[in-house]
Amino acid sequence: MHDVHSLFLLVPLLAPALTAVLVLGLGRWPNVREGIQVLGAVATFLASLSLAPHVIAGGTWSLPLFELLPGASITLRVDGMSLLFALTSSFLWILACFYCVGYMRGLNEHAQTRFYVCYSATIFSAVFVAFSGTLLTLYLGYELVSIFTYPLVMHHQDLDAYDGSRKYITYLMTTSKLLLLPALVLTYVLTGNLDFATNVTSGIFPATASRALVTAIYLMSLFGYAKAAIMPLHSWLPSAMVAPTPVSALLHAVAVVKVGVFSICRVMLYAFGVDFLSRSGLGLVTAYLASFTILLGSVIALTKNNLKARLAYSTISQLSYIILGVALLTPSGITGGLIHIPNHAFSKITLFFAAGAIMVAHRKTEISDMDGIGIQMPFTMAAFALASLSMIGVPPVAGFASKWYLAIGAMQLPSLGILIVLLLSSILNAGYFAPIVYRAFFPKNGAAGIKFAEASPYMVVPLFLTSLLSVAFGLYPNFFLKLIEVVK
Repeated sequence: MHDVHSLFLLVPLLAPALTAVLVLGLGRWPNVREGIQVLGAVATFLASLSLAPHVIAGGTWSLPLFELLPGASITLRVDGMSLLFALTSSFLWILACFYCVGYMRGLNEHAQTRFYVCYSATIFSAVFVAFSGTLLTLYLGYELVSIFTYPLVMHHQDLDAYDGSRKYITYLMTTSKLLLLPALVLTYVLTGNLDFATNVTSGIFPATASRALVTAIYLMSLFGYAKAAIMPLHSWLPSAMVAPTPVSALLHAVAVVKVGVFSICRVMLYAFGVDFLSRSGLGLVTAYLASFTILLGSVIALTKNNLKARLAYSTISQLSYIILGVALLTPSGITGGLIHIPNHAFSKITLFFAAGAIMVAHRKTEISDMDGIGIQMPFTMAAFALASLSMIGVPPVAGFASKWYLAIGAMQLPSLGILIVLLLSSILNAGYFAPIVYRAFFPKNGAAGIKFAEASPYMVVPLFLTSLLSVAFGLYPNFFLKLIEVVK
């Protein structure tokens, strides 16, 4: 199959952009505003899905937009890796639209129109990142995500929100300006262009380039995409928990952090290439950095009593599975890393949706206050339990597929160190999720007097669906695997 140039690539981008504009203009009518959100989300997903048959058959889509300098263009390109991220983001946006109605109305949140405008604009930016065909396009999309999510983090407009959003934007903008932008300039000087390679093997840097300089560019890129929350550039993420729960779900499951890990994986595979990362030893260095983040993030999660804070550190840990898999530089490792993008997204959005449902229905945020919450909210906590099993890596839920491929990739290395990290991290995952589920369904003082009190169906139905989909993708991962198979 060949590369197809088509203006249709603009449709998955125009749908969320137009949604944001229409919501801004019609925001005074809540039902209209929220209906537009749903229609925009469905249109974005269907437009992205229509690109899949050609990609699965081995082809690609592309659309050059304009050139800033010779070899430095804004170009859209869609391959298997692009669709893996775009389809995940756009589909979860559909369910998030309904969830947001229950949450925002349930708490009578202010500035709902601004919220929905920025939410739509963030999805536009995430799809733009997914469709990036050059390093310059990727950088632009990455920055747009930061800009559009800042008002979401600041949404409550109280002291905590201002402090958290200031830390959020300072971390992300500082790292991108001090690390990513210089890395972009140095890459252009060395190579004369910013296009991605056409395969994961060769990369774009000439063999004559200074290895020390290319290594420096790699490290600047690795830490410059700070949305991936690799330690020590992670503390912005727990601070962003001041945002409403639908924003936390967007940050931790769908758009922001996934933009970070997707960008790093794209640069590792299509800018530096497997050959260079293997010869230089940078793949193994990255794997150990990711392993450190996986373990320490899990240990810190064990200490958190606030549910959203525990989930935040779980996210920091789980994101590094994606980077770890790609850094293994083996087919199985790369498959495990990339398939964890959707697997983690569906499971983690379930967990945050559940936390929000508990907050709306019972105004509880601390794990120690959630004795018997599973009896009061059986559908919510059953979904939470399923998503927890996915995070731990228990079959048949989706996270098992991720860890299965990661373990196979780790066993192909001469050392068992990475495999031990994976096993230990799963034990830690169980350590911070199992007590929540146990407390929810087996309260210390028994179940007497605890009454059924679920949140709005607008909230419960989406989170229950995402948990069931986590099971479905664990049992039938073939669609995602087909997209990953054409990453070559």
